Amino acid sequence: MLVPLALLLSTTVFRRGRFGGVVYEFTTENFERLLDPLYLGVVVDSLKIATLTTLIALLIGYPTAYVIARLPRKWKTVALVAIVLPFWTNFLIRAYAWIMLLSGPGLVNSALKVFGLGPIEVLYTQGAIVTGLLYSYLPLMVLPLYAAIDRLDPQLTEASANLGASGFTTFRKVTLPLTMPGVLTGSLFVFVPSFGNFVIPEMLGGSKSIMVGNLIRDQFLKARDWPFGSTLALALIVVLVVLLVAQSWVARRA
Repeated sequence: MLVPLALLLSTTVFRRGRFGGVVYEFTTENFERLLDPLYLGVVVDSLKIATLTTLIALLIGYPTAYVIARLPRKWKTVALVAIVLPFWTNFLIRAYAWIMLLSGPGLVNSALKVFGLGPIEVLYTQGAIVTGLLYSYLPLMVLPLYAAIDRLDPQLTEASANLGASGFTTFRKVTLPLTMPGVLTGSLFVFVPSFGNFVIPEMLGGSKSIMVGNLIRDQFLKARDWPFGSTLALALIVVLVVLLVAQSWVARRA
């Protein structure tokens, strides 16, 4: 891990060769380019999409995990297998499936036409990207939440109810704080791969939406600007490290 990171870090302070590659002349130009509004806009859009995906995954994943944790033991296994079942299929196949679902003559628009609501343009939008990321990483939200909720002592919620607390108050003051480590872990598991993903934006977002993962990929493989690609990758790593530190701090406080 350290050797690739060291190579990445060292490349950020050199110039791009005329025909690609690296020219070992010291420069700070790559970091100055990083502050260009064009690239900052890509990073901000990536943060928005990853944050929205994480929030929706949490809103769907928490009640799902709660229901699974309250199922009889024999049905818990069935439900958990159903949650991880998509991982048994190739990632690209799942992405291509969403193209077929969200395209103009796809299943989604066909269903909307039945109710007189369609067709709508979903494919090659940020909404399609969020949908693809959500479908891909929702299990990574459900599983940590299920582990946290399943360990919760039911006597605590019973005691809260016996003391006169409403269901919402019990959830807000007992259940949610005690399951906060699962919330933080699941959110991190969804946000990190969503932020750096480039396959889903490429296939479902088209050329209209570019995320930081696509930008890094293009710098290395298309523009052949390895120093600037390394600088972008370093910025991505810094953001993720900050998130890890924040998650650790909040987990200790919780």
